Amino acid sequence: MAELQQNTTGQADAPLDRIFTIANVISFIRLCMAPVALAFILIGNDIAATAVFAITAATDFVDGQIARRTNTVSRLGQLLDPAVDRVLMICGVVGLMAIGRLPAWIVVVVLARDAFMLVGGSILLRDYHIRIPVIYAGKFATTFLFIGIAGLMLNMPLISGLGWCDIPWIPGFNGELCSWGIWSIYLGLCLGIFTTLYYVVCALNELRKRESLEADGER
Repeated sequence: MAELQQNTTGQADAPLDRIFTIANVISFIRLCMAPVALAFILIGNDIAATAVFAITAATDFVDGQIARRTNTVSRLGQLLDPAVDRVLMICGVVGLMAIGRLPAWIVVVVLARDAFMLVGGSILLRDYHIRIPVIYAGKFATTFLFIGIAGLMLNMPLISGLGWCDIPWIPGFNGELCSWGIWSIYLGLCLGIFTTLYYVVCALNELRKRESLEADGER
């Protein structure tokens, strides 16, 4: 993820207003690769879809690292870098749902969480100037989801479900064959829900502190 540059005094430098930087070009290329992966899924080319998706997901750190090391962190890059991850995630889960490899409820949970985090974070930053620091569990959640999506795209090897139920829309827990990637999806969902609750608690605490300080200032 793109971060603020650090100057020699250890303070964060203001991001640049430049558009054409190496990091931004890489981010734009990654953004263009997301619909390509979706197209390969829809036409049934599993290997090509997996390769394009995996490369796009695995190079997430490249643009941020280049921006920091070349002191070219930009405002556009700070918006574009996380946007690419979201677009890639949407293309992956929607494509898998369209070909019947991912239940609709998982897609709804993934998209609803992303929308909630985006809207909630924007409101906190715009109205209260509060930014909740990202925790590693959130990054791990995204990583596990990406791994799971790639596994479902490849769709091999297939493994037997646990056979705990006969519900068709809970792959892995019923007795049907499924991709190993579904277990990575479930792990990513659990971590994602945990981090969402954590961010909500942190936001509420910050808002309470803000209200307490304002009340003290009025006395």
